[in-house]
Amino acid sequence: VGGMRGRQHRGFIPTGDTALFLLAGDDLDARARWQTLLCGDHPLVQKGIVHLEEPVEGDPPMSGQLVLDSDYAERFVSGKVRAPRLSMRFPAQRLDTALDWDDVVLPPRTLMEIRGLENWIRQGDVLMNQWNMRHKLRPGCRALFFGPPGTGKTLTATVLGKVTERQVYKVDLSSVVSKYIGETEKNLAGLFDRAEHKEWVLFFDEADALFGKRTQVRDAHDRYANQEVSFLLQRIETYNGLVILASNLANHVDEAFARRFEHLVHFPMPRQSERLLIWKKGLPASASLEPAIDLAQIAGRYEMSGGMIMNVIRYASLQAISRGETVLRQHDLLDGICLLYTSPSPRDRQKS
Repeated sequence: VGGMRGRQHRGFIPTGDTALFLLAGDDLDARARWQTLLCGDHPLVQKGIVHLEEPVEGDPPMSGQLVLDSDYAERFVSGKVRAPRLSMRFPAQRLDTALDWDDVVLPPRTLMEIRGLENWIRQGDVLMNQWNMRHKLRPGCRALFFGPPGTGKTLTATVLGKVTERQVYKVDLSSVVSKYIGETEKNLAGLFDRAEHKEWVLFFDEADALFGKRTQVRDAHDRYANQEVSFLLQRIETYNGLVILASNLANHVDEAFARRFEHLVHFPMPRQSERLLIWKKGLPASASLEPAIDLAQIAGRYEMSGGMIMNVIRYASLQAISRGETVLRQHDLLDGICLLYTSPSPRDRQKS
């Protein structure tokens, strides 16, 4: 009947031989058929719900442990699946938001590209299976979000996952990258294996730190660094879900990666009209503005990203709360801008 014992678990752990005994008994033809199915042809194996681990070197192929995916096991037992926690074995954290598209302010061209990504998430399965394009197109979808910090890359990825009912996981690069040879590939392999067939969105923030340009090989360190990049290329191309890479500078991304993106989405600094809309949408509903505040003038004078604007609103709101007020004061907004904002607009520099 096969079976094995774990290092700590003292109960019976089934193997491929266990499954063959239960499914086919002594029928050699049935055992051969089921062995083919368990090695990759069965739908449960193809979807990653069940998999047969590699046996110990020198052992028969069906002596490997037969494993049920932990997420599906939890779903079968409790009816729901808890989001995996950030750890060395799963170096990613789930992103959630209460916002919707109406709360996101983006330029028309950027929004059009995002709508294209949303359309792929909703209709990609129809394209690949019902239209039978899986033999002509690569699985999954790859997107590069590039632009200055605070322009909405992370927020957009999070809202995109929410409106399409997909879980978004932000990869913790500090947990992925290792100074030890082979550990970075091992960490990423575990991440992609866990996400495979679950329709998760993997979001790599500041990806240029990991997906940097390959260098000319001068020593062993360069050679292994290039191997990491090549491994990432292969895993991104075979992942059947959506992978989003975010970078502050697009030219820091390896050209081999850039050619593999179906979507290149630019997140520029917001224009004056967009800054004014961010100011209006970002204000707390339970507070009012001091009559002297002219948001249009502030939006025109200070060229700030959406993230910086929200930091200023946060600062002014806390100042009002500390005074026991529900009114945002102009001097608090200006103080917040002075603390968080480093340079005036070119127009103001000319005036000064």
